[in-house]
Amino acid sequence: MTVTIALFNNKGGVGKTTLAYHLAHMVARLGWRVLAADLDPQANLTSAFFDEDILELLWEPESNDTILSSVSPLIRQLGDVQAPKPREAAERLWVIPGDLGLSSFEDRLSDAWPRSFTGDEGAMRVTTAFHRVIRSCAAQVHAQVVFIDVGPNLGAINRAALLAAEDIVVPLAADLFSLQGLRNLGPTLREWRESWRTLCLPKVPPTIDAPDGTMRPIGYVVLQHAVRLDRPVKAYDRWLRGIPTEFHRSVLGEAGVEITPATDTYQLATLRNYRSLMPLAQDARKPMFDLRAADGALGSTGRLVQTCYREFEDLADRVMTEVGIALRVAT
Repeated sequence: MTVTIALFNNKGGVGKTTLAYHLAHMVARLGWRVLAADLDPQANLTSAFFDEDILELLWEPESNDTILSSVSPLIRQLGDVQAPKPREAAERLWVIPGDLGLSSFEDRLSDAWPRSFTGDEGAMRVTTAFHRVIRSCAAQVHAQVVFIDVGPNLGAINRAALLAAEDIVVPLAADLFSLQGLRNLGPTLREWRESWRTLCLPKVPPTIDAPDGTMRPIGYVVLQHAVRLDRPVKAYDRWLRGIPTEFHRSVLGEAGVEITPATDTYQLATLRNYRSLMPLAQDARKPMFDLRAADGALGSTGRLVQTCYREFEDLADRVMTEVGIALRVAT
């Protein structure tokens, strides 16, 4: 069994890629085999995992190791997807590397979507490309969990990426822009799900491995909020209180509800601001919760690293529970 989880918000700057990177590391640390798929044309997740020497090799024109090389036959209309060999990033953790050239797939996906409604086989192959690459790569490394990182927009690439996801986690910041993002994101997700499952899926030829298009929102994570004595500062409190109701209304489609943070079961976590750890983690090329004294994590910074580990461990446990997987498996 492989569970596929996308981290998605059409608003940028909320820490989505940071969350994907750390969750992938933590879930692997806790014993599961994890595949991270970078389907963001900015390829930020890939650059978080690998140094410039590896990136240079991955992004050479003749490379066959990225998501772009996988879908290139479809872009050029010369064949079907060719799944790459996932690149190992840590124990029990592999990556499907992203590529800045993936944006060239946008037009093909846009053209294929309406033609998929008619059962056009070629269009179906384009629309299901990411799903089929992920399935193939997950099988290669026997992955039990796949995390998908996507860009901050509602374009054709993200639509195809989210079709490949059974579950969705929404990273948020405590601000007006995140609330507005939920108002855009929720109806669009429901439209994509309904269109795929009613108009496309029944017409998929049996020769094509197609996703169910579940795209189930399992909850949200509030990231990078400012804290004072472990409580949100006043400027952010208003937005924190508004997020639960907006998530239920816009994303879950529950009209007329009023939800508080204390009672919202869809709030997976509210993570503190770890900006003091990020520069050290980037220099050391490791997750924030793996920083040591030799990396500069001394005194209060070292204690913050321990807190970071506990919070991401709790978040990983919560996310895996929501998707029906118990952690603490034998390694």
